[in-house]
Amino acid sequence: MRLFDDATLRTLERLSLWADEVRVGVMKGNRRSRRRGASIEFADYRDYTQGDDLRRLDWNVFARLERPFIKLTEEEEDLAVHVLIDTSGSMDWPAGDDSENKLRYGLRLSGALGYIALSSGDLVQVTLFDGRGQSAWGPFRGRQNGWPLLQFLEASLAARAGGDAAARQTVTGPFLRGYAQRAHRPGLLFLLSDLFAPADYRDGLVALLARGYEVALLHLLSPDEAAPELAGDLRLLDVETGDAAEVSLDPQALEEYAARLAAWQEELRRFCGPRGIHYASVTTDQPWDALIRGALRREGVVR
Repeated sequence: MRLFDDATLRTLERLSLWADEVRVGVMKGNRRSRRRGASIEFADYRDYTQGDDLRRLDWNVFARLERPFIKLTEEEEDLAVHVLIDTSGSMDWPAGDDSENKLRYGLRLSGALGYIALSSGDLVQVTLFDGRGQSAWGPFRGRQNGWPLLQFLEASLAARAGGDAAARQTVTGPFLRGYAQRAHRPGLLFLLSDLFAPADYRDGLVALLARGYEVALLHLLSPDEAAPELAGDLRLLDVETGDAAEVSLDPQALEEYAARLAAWQEELRRFCGPRGIHYASVTTDQPWDALIRGALRREGVVR
């Protein structure tokens, strides 16, 4: 199933992603450097990455070392874009509802962000993670890699949707800490998750910041999580652990639930704001492109 039609892809090509400070040490892209005194002077070499412009390959060095290297200049810089998608069992909800399913919504949103970055000449890496492990695409750059990225996400959706949700437990905190430790090219990082984690994940976000990432936290909830339409005596099951809880829901209990949800989101905003983390919450009944044109533009991440 295709994530986007051709008209949507053409719209995405007109956008670009921005970080407060473009990371240094990269090849010429479509983004003008913000460093003063930038020039077209030779700066350094780096290893060739699939998608690089072959016109920038130093053939003399290749002939001597038999390894491809790209010449870097000080004129322009590209951006390293990392997209991390939580694919735990709680993200595959509502089950069987493609229109509001958080996993499908997150993969579509990550595809849009990745496609925007590739169209701008940025270096893109997309990683899906849960308790079973992780799968990654990239890092690649260049518009020609847009279609392979979408194919990867479409295949991932087909493979991960449904199945045994208990095998896909949430591991957000440990994964983020590990990702920060493995950092080779920090840049703009998007984390897409419902944040339903049994352990604290905030130290993982702090670890990413310490390694030089600029983080955008996209908090995804389904409409029935934001405003449950339930009543009476119920037995609720955790989709990942199978743990059960007996609850009685009346108007007063639902009001308390709404208050606690709002307090949780406000706590996240207070945590993210002073640290420079971009935070945006969204329910999956809202169009994904409205999030890009609205909240992410207001945050200055999309232009």
